Amino acid sequence: MRARYSAFALGNSTYLLASWHPDVRPASLELDPELRWYRLDLIGRTAGGLLDPTGTVDFHAYWRAADGTAGVQSGNSRFARVDHLWAYLGEA
Repeated sequence: MRARYSAFALGNSTYLLASWHPDVRPASLELDPELRWYRLDLIGRTAGGLLDPTGTVDFHAYWRAADGTAGVQSGNSRFARVDHLWAYLGEA
């Protein structure tokens, strides 16, 4: 989750696509260059431990737009292991 947030903050769509689960990965991804992601709060998780095949993460991600507006995106992201690495499945 933290790595995907960092990729959003850095505008790294290549990493974001690579970290998506292959069963649900979009063909392409266009990030909004007007948004600056500046804070991530991890609220909780279910499973996702060392031996778990799946898990979820509750989060709040804070952004600010070029025009000065600000907001927060909250969600519960699902992950599953693919070749021993966590892959993003989507929102729960």
